[in-house]
Amino acid sequence: MTAPDWLIFGAYFALVLGFAYYQSRKNVGVEGYFLANRRLPWGAIGLSVMATQASAITFIGTTGQAFDDGMEFIQVYLALPLAMVVLCIFFVPFFYRAKVFTAYEYLEQRFDPKTRSLTAFLFLVQRGIGAGIIMYAPAIILSVILGWDETVTIMIMAAVTIAYTLMGGITAVVWTDVIQMLMAFAGIIVALIVLFTALPTGVGVGDVVYIGGIQEMWRSIDLSWDPTNTYTIWSGLFGGLFLALAYFGTDQSQVQRYLTAKSLTQSRMSLIFNAFLKVPMQFLILSIGVLLFVFYHFEEPPLVFNSAEVALVEQSPRAVEYDALESRFSELHAGRRAAAFELLDAREAGADPGALRDRISASDQDLRAVRDEAKALVSDVRGTSSNDVNYVFPTYLITYVPAGLLGLLIAVIFAAAMSSLDSELTALSSATVIDFYKRWLNPDASDAHYLLVSRLATLVWGLFAMLIAFQAGQLGSLIELVNQVGSFFYGSLLGVFLLAFLMKRATGTGAFVGLILGMVSVAAVATLTDISWLYYNVVGAVVVFAVGTALGGSRSRPV
Repeated sequence: MTAPDWLIFGAYFALVLGFAYYQSRKNVGVEGYFLANRRLPWGAIGLSVMATQASAITFIGTTGQAFDDGMEFIQVYLALPLAMVVLCIFFVPFFYRAKVFTAYEYLEQRFDPKTRSLTAFLFLVQRGIGAGIIMYAPAIILSVILGWDETVTIMIMAAVTIAYTLMGGITAVVWTDVIQMLMAFAGIIVALIVLFTALPTGVGVGDVVYIGGIQEMWRSIDLSWDPTNTYTIWSGLFGGLFLALAYFGTDQSQVQRYLTAKSLTQSRMSLIFNAFLKVPMQFLILSIGVLLFVFYHFEEPPLVFNSAEVALVEQSPRAVEYDALESRFSELHAGRRAAAFELLDAREAGADPGALRDRISASDQDLRAVRDEAKALVSDVRGTSSNDVNYVFPTYLITYVPAGLLGLLIAVIFAAAMSSLDSELTALSSATVIDFYKRWLNPDASDAHYLLVSRLATLVWGLFAMLIAFQAGQLGSLIELVNQVGSFFYGSLLGVFLLAFLMKRATGTGAFVGLILGMVSVAAVATLTDISWLYYNVVGAVVVFAVGTALGGSRSRPV
C-alpha cells in the first residue's frame, strides 16, 4: 500500500478505537459489559446484528465463492425475511421477558440445568471454531498486501482484536459495529465503481452483465430436487430457513444483541431491519464476485491467486512444471480474451453469437482445468491442500484499486472482521461466565469479580480462536466453511428452543435426550450420505423436536 493508503487505514482505525473507548465508559458492571444495561436503540442493534454476520468472510469468501460458482449461493438467504418474522413472533418475546443474560440461561428456567449446560457447551464449541475462521479472513489480506506469513498476520490480528474486545464491552461493540457497517456499505459501492472503471475502453456495464449471463454466472435459482446439490431453491427455502432461525434465534452472538434493546418492540424492529437489508447486501457482494469473473476475461488473472504459495512453488524443484502451466494458462486466456471481444462486436452488429459463446465456454473449461492442475501442484509442494478461492478479491484489490481507495477498502474488510470477532468473543465470554462459571463454580461472587473473569474468558477464547485460525486456510471456501460448521450444531439447538417455546408439556429430560440424538443424527447423515450441509439444520431440528415431544407430551404451549 502507498502512504495515502496507510494514512486512511490508520486514521479510520484510530477513529473507531477512540469511539469504542469513549462508549465503553458507559458500561456498568457485568450487565453493562454484556448487555449495555439494556438501553440500546433498535437501529444500532440492527446494524450490529448485520455486522456480526457480515464478517470479513462475507467480503472475501463470498466474492471468491461467486467467482468460482456464480450467484447460486444467494439461495441460502432467500428464507431470511421469513425467519426474522418467525423470530419476532415466537423467540424474541420469551428471551426479552425472561431478563436473561444468555439464550441458554432461559433453558434452565424452562427445563433444567443439564439442558442449559449442554446447549451452552455446544454453542461454545461451534462458535469458538467459527471465531477462528473469522479471524483467519483478514490475515489473508495482510499476507497478500505485506507479503507476511499467515501465521504472523493471524497473531497480529488476534492481539489487536483481543485487546479491543477486552476494552470495549457490548456497548462499544454495538456502536463500533454501526460505524463499521456503514463503512461496509460504502465499501461495496466503491468496489463496484472501481471494477467498472477498470474495464477496457469500450466494455460497459451491459457487456459485463451479458458475458456473465452466457456463462450462466448470474443464474441464482436451481429448481433441482437433488438433496446432494448444496445450492438449490429447496435447500435455501428449507435448510436456509432452519439455518437462519437457528443462527439468529439460538446463537448467543445474535441473541445477546437484541437483549440489549430498550424494549421488546425495539428488539423486534432490529430483526425486521435485517430482514429488509441482508438479502440485497448479500446480492451485491456476490455480484462483485461474478463481475470479477467477467473482468478477468479481459485482464489476465494469476494462475494461482495466493502469491505466497506461488513463491513457494517457484523455489521448489517443481518450478519448471509450474512455469509450463503458466505458459499454457496465458495462451488459453489470450484466446478467451479475443473471443470475448469478438462476441461483443458480434452482439453490437446483431450477428448470431452462438459459435463464439461455445468457444468462450470451452476456453473457460480449459482454463479451469489448468488452474486445477496448478492448485494440485501447489498442494503437493506444500504437503497440504490448497484452495485459493479466498485470495481472489484481495489480489484484485492490491492490483487494480487506486491509492487511497485501497486503504479504504482494506479498512472496510478489517472493520468487518473486527465487528464479527469482537461480537463472537463477547458472546463466548458471556456463555462461559454466566452459564458455567457463575452457575456451577462460583455463584456468590461480587460483580467486580465476574467482570474480571469475563475479561479473562475473552482472552482465553481469543487465543483459542487464534489456534483454529492457523488451520482455517486449508479447509476451503471460508463462507462455506463457517456455515458448514454452524449447520452441524444449529439444527439440534433450534429443536431444543422450539420445544421450549411451543410444547408446554415438553420436559428437560426429553429436550436433553432429543438434543443428543439430534447431534448423533446429524453426524450420521454427514458421515453416511452426500446430502447437502444445509439440510443438517432440518435433520437436527426435526429429530430433537420429535424425540422431545414423544418423551414429554404433545399439547401445544400457548403463545
